[in-house]
Amino acid sequence: MAISLSSLTSSFSSLSFSSQISSESKSLYLARTPNSAPKFKLAHKPTCLAPIASASGAALASPFEPETADLEKYVKSRLPGGFAAQTIIGTGRRKCAIARVVLQEGSGKVIINCRDAKDYLQGNPLWLQYIKVPLMTLGFENSYDVFVKAHGGGLSGQAQAISLGIARALLKLSENYRSSLRKEGLLTRDARVVERKKVGLKKARKAPQFSKR
Repeated sequence: MAISLSSLTSSFSSLSFSSQISSESKSLYLARTPNSAPKFKLAHKPTCLAPIASASGAALASPFEPETADLEKYVKSRLPGGFAAQTIIGTGRRKCAIARVVLQEGSGKVIINCRDAKDYLQGNPLWLQYIKVPLMTLGFENSYDVFVKAHGGGLSGQAQAISLGIARALLKLSENYRSSLRKEGLLTRDARVVERKKVGLKKARKAPQFSKR
């Protein structure tokens, strides 16, 4: 019994000591709250910075908008009456893509849907080469500006449609260019398209795995 009473007294003393610590910690926490009050005011600063960030984001996005707007004004000034009113015009097609091309004397600029060709075609060298080949074949890469209105298909199909449209527009300048363009295969309309899917098959020709049993 004596051992149990001693253990009980020691436990009570420890409990009282822990309660004192907890009360002291509470008193210390309450004493620090006035000093920590200004720190909580800092939590509202990110909300003040939010409109600044949005304004900066708008400022970063704004330089691209004037470029497209300027190109639209430039195209309208160079093509009065639109594409249909021009004389040197050609239409090219490839897969599902259709491109209407207008040639005018200039320095070799290529504008597709009111955007620079390199920007529109994502800087792909192969797609850019498709556009340059017809003019380079006749040595007119720095003599004519190209204005294009393209839609449908992907960028690869549009690039090849533009190539055919430029070649056909060059024939409006002179029929003497036909032999050199034909020799390079630039006047041939590529009729290849994606083959349709068949019933019972996974794709046009791919069949599901055969199981004998």
